Amino acid sequence: MRSSTSLKRLFSELRGGYLVLLDPDKPPDFERLFSQVNSRDEVRAVLVGTSFLTNDDFRGFVKKVKSYSEKPVIIFPGGWTQLAPEADGLLLLSLISGRNPEFLIGEHVRAAPHIKAMGLEAWPTAYILVESGRTTAVEFVSNTKPIPRGKVDILVAHVMAAELLGFKAVYLEAGSGAPEPVPPAMVEAARRATSLPLIVGGGIRTPEQAAVAFEAGADFVVVGTAVEEEGKLF
Repeated sequence: MRSSTSLKRLFSELRGGYLVLLDPDKPPDFERLFSQVNSRDEVRAVLVGTSFLTNDDFRGFVKKVKSYSEKPVIIFPGGWTQLAPEADGLLLLSLISGRNPEFLIGEHVRAAPHIKAMGLEAWPTAYILVESGRTTAVEFVSNTKPIPRGKVDILVAHVMAAELLGFKAVYLEAGSGAPEPVPPAMVEAARRATSLPLIVGGGIRTPEQAAVAFEAGADFVVVGTAVEEEGKLF
């Protein structure tokens, strides 16, 4: 059964809080994790997806997450094969910081007929990769370069372009397992440049790092690596 919370409501009325990211290739201790996820009001939704998928039963993983989660389960796809009708929706990501046409439109064309057939609610999201201090999986797999840390003017131009192109959210990503999160100055600049929902993820392992992102203007903070490493929320 799908959640009664639509993506539109999540990104407007419920704007603000944590998004917990689960990698299908690194399944958690479901009972332990969801005892926290379901009981904490600040957790708004669960994201499912990965840059490089080896699990051959993505749909089965989504179904299992749905069986435990009382929060919306949203697909965070690394490619068109990461789809499941049981999900409550998906972030339709376009990697606008890169110039690889596959991740600007190619994967979307492949996915579109399946998304329509499944009746999934899609939320067009501008995905902007920011340099984190090392090559991350999304950078390697997508064959794109991140925006250099500190190049605030370049980041702002991308955020402005996202709004003009009609995207409904902006996601600033340092990458899974990033040694450094997106700099707060870049989050602040993005916040000033747009009124769209602003998601920030990658390299956020502590409540203090999350607080910095929120204070800088993030509406949602994504927690993934911390969950993988500790098996629980901080």
